Amino acid sequence: MGKKRIIKQTEEELLKEGEKVGALARKEVKVEIPRKITEGRIYISSSYNNTIMTLTDPQGNVLRWASAGSIGFKGTKKATPFAASKVAEATAQIAKKMGIERVAVFIKGIGSGRESALRSLAAKGLEIVSIKDITPIPHNGCRSPKVRRV
Repeated sequence: MGKKRIIKQTEEELLKEGEKVGALARKEVKVEIPRKITEGRIYISSSYNNTIMTLTDPQGNVLRWASAGSIGFKGTKKATPFAASKVAEATAQIAKKMGIERVAVFIKGIGSGRESALRSLAAKGLEIVSIKDITPIPHNGCRSPKVRRV
Protein backbone atom coordinates (compact mmCIF):
# COMPACT_ATOMS: atom_id res chain seq x y z
CA MET A 1 0.00 0.00 0.00
CA GLY A 2 2.93 2.35 0.53
CA LYS A 3 3.58 5.19 2.88
CA LYS A 4 0.92 7.77 3.47
CA ARG A 5 2.04 11.31 3.00
CA ILE A 6 0.56 13.86 5.32
CA ILE A 7 0.64 17.41 4.05
CA LYS A 8 1.08 19.89 6.85
CA GLN A 9 0.44 23.58 6.45
CA THR A 10 3.20 25.93 7.45
CA GLU A 11 2.56 28.75 9.90
CA GLU A 12 2.60 31.28 7.06
CA GLU A 13 -0.11 29.41 5.16
CA LEU A 14 -2.24 29.15 8.31
CA LEU A 15 -1.87 32.89 8.96
CA LYS A 16 -2.80 33.72 5.35
CA GLU A 17 -5.90 31.54 5.61
CA GLY A 18 -6.88 33.19 8.90
CA GLU A 19 -6.45 36.65 7.35
CA LYS A 20 -8.68 35.70 4.42
CA VAL A 21 -11.46 34.52 6.73
CA GLY A 22 -11.09 37.61 8.93
CA ALA A 23 -11.24 39.92 5.92
CA LEU A 24 -14.37 38.22 4.62
CA ALA A 25 -16.02 38.45 8.05
CA ARG A 26 -15.21 42.17 8.33
CA LYS A 27 -16.29 42.93 4.77
CA GLU A 28 -18.56 45.95 4.57
CA VAL A 29 -22.11 45.05 3.63
CA LYS A 30 -24.39 47.49 1.85
CA VAL A 31 -27.67 47.47 3.71
CA GLU A 32 -30.78 48.96 2.18
CA ILE A 33 -33.21 49.91 4.92
CA PRO A 34 -36.79 49.56 3.66
CA ARG A 35 -38.35 50.96 6.84
CA LYS A 36 -37.39 51.60 10.45
CA ILE A 37 -37.37 48.31 12.32
CA THR A 38 -36.28 48.02 15.95
CA GLU A 39 -37.29 44.39 16.58
CA GLY A 40 -36.54 41.27 14.62
CA ARG A 41 -36.05 37.54 14.65
CA ILE A 42 -32.91 35.50 14.11
CA TYR A 43 -33.21 31.89 13.02
CA ILE A 44 -30.10 29.77 13.66
CA SER A 45 -29.95 26.51 11.72
CA SER A 46 -27.01 24.48 12.95
CA SER A 47 -26.27 21.16 11.26
CA TYR A 48 -23.27 18.85 11.30
CA ASN A 49 -22.02 20.51 8.10
CA ASN A 50 -22.84 24.23 8.33
CA THR A 51 -24.39 27.03 10.38
CA ILE A 52 -26.93 29.32 8.69
CA MET A 53 -28.39 32.44 10.33
CA THR A 54 -31.40 34.26 8.93
CA LEU A 55 -32.43 37.76 10.03
CA THR A 56 -36.14 38.49 9.63
CA ASP A 57 -38.63 41.15 10.64
CA PRO A 58 -41.26 40.32 13.32
CA GLN A 59 -43.62 38.94 10.65
CA GLY A 60 -40.97 36.48 9.41
CA ASN A 61 -40.02 38.21 6.13
CA VAL A 62 -36.34 37.57 5.40
CA LEU A 63 -34.13 40.66 5.49
CA ARG A 64 -30.63 39.12 5.33
CA TRP A 65 -28.93 35.77 5.82
CA ALA A 66 -25.39 34.55 6.38
CA SER A 67 -23.73 31.16 6.58
CA ALA A 68 -20.30 29.81 7.41
CA GLY A 69 -19.81 28.99 3.74
CA SER A 70 -20.73 32.50 2.58
CA ILE A 71 -18.23 34.04 5.01
CA GLY A 72 -15.40 31.98 3.57
CA PHE A 73 -15.05 28.76 5.53
CA LYS A 74 -14.70 25.58 3.49
CA GLY A 75 -15.17 21.89 4.17
CA THR A 76 -15.27 20.63 7.74
CA LYS A 77 -14.32 24.07 9.10
CA LYS A 78 -17.87 25.27 8.37
CA ALA A 79 -19.21 23.04 11.16
CA THR A 80 -16.98 24.44 13.91
CA PRO A 81 -18.12 26.68 16.78
CA PHE A 82 -15.60 29.31 15.65
CA ALA A 83 -17.26 29.55 12.24
CA ALA A 84 -20.67 29.83 13.91
CA SER A 85 -19.46 32.71 16.08
CA LYS A 86 -18.14 34.53 12.99
CA VAL A 87 -21.53 34.07 11.29
CA ALA A 88 -23.23 35.48 14.40
CA GLU A 89 -20.90 38.50 14.41
CA ALA A 90 -21.70 39.20 10.75
CA THR A 91 -25.44 38.87 11.41
CA ALA A 92 -25.26 41.14 14.46
CA GLN A 93 -23.35 43.74 12.43
CA ILE A 94 -26.04 43.70 9.73
CA ALA A 95 -28.80 43.95 12.35
CA LYS A 96 -27.13 46.96 14.00
CA LYS A 97 -26.84 48.74 10.65
CA MET A 98 -30.54 48.15 10.00
CA GLY A 99 -31.42 49.59 13.41
CA ILE A 100 -32.55 46.34 15.00
CA GLU A 101 -31.80 46.32 18.73
CA ARG A 102 -34.03 43.56 20.12
CA VAL A 103 -34.22 40.07 18.67
CA ALA A 104 -36.02 36.82 19.36
CA VAL A 105 -33.75 33.86 18.64
CA PHE A 106 -35.03 30.56 17.22
CA ILE A 107 -32.51 27.70 17.21
CA LYS A 108 -32.91 24.62 15.04
CA GLY A 109 -30.58 21.66 14.66
CA ILE A 110 -28.01 19.68 16.57
CA GLY A 111 -24.71 21.04 15.30
CA SER A 112 -21.77 22.20 17.38
CA GLY A 113 -22.35 25.88 16.54
CA ARG A 114 -25.55 26.41 18.52
CA GLU A 115 -24.06 27.67 21.77
CA SER A 116 -21.25 29.77 20.34
CA ALA A 117 -23.56 31.51 17.86
CA LEU A 118 -25.93 32.50 20.65
CA ARG A 119 -23.11 33.74 22.88
CA SER A 120 -21.65 35.81 20.05
CA LEU A 121 -25.02 37.46 19.40
CA ALA A 122 -25.29 38.43 23.06
CA ALA A 123 -21.68 39.65 23.16
CA LYS A 124 -22.19 41.92 20.14
CA GLY A 125 -24.77 43.98 22.03
CA LEU A 126 -28.07 42.72 20.65
CA GLU A 127 -30.79 42.49 23.28
CA ILE A 128 -32.10 38.93 23.19
CA VAL A 129 -35.79 38.95 24.14
CA SER A 130 -36.40 35.19 23.92
CA ILE A 131 -34.64 31.97 22.97
CA LYS A 132 -36.69 29.14 21.54
CA ASP A 133 -35.54 25.71 20.39
CA ILE A 134 -37.51 24.66 17.29
CA THR A 135 -35.57 21.48 16.49
CA PRO A 136 -38.01 19.00 14.93
CA ILE A 137 -38.56 15.92 17.10
CA PRO A 138 -40.28 12.82 15.72
CA HIS A 139 -43.24 11.77 17.90
CA ASN A 140 -43.19 8.14 16.72
CA GLY A 141 -41.36 8.48 13.47
CA CYS A 142 -41.18 6.03 10.62
CA ARG A 143 -42.00 2.39 10.93
CA SER A 144 -38.91 0.42 11.92
CA PRO A 145 -37.58 -2.19 9.47
CA LYS A 146 -38.50 -5.86 9.80
CA VAL A 147 -36.27 -8.10 11.90
CA ARG A 148 -33.45 -9.50 9.76
CA ARG A 149 -33.61 -13.24 9.20
CA VAL A 150 -30.37 -14.96 8.32
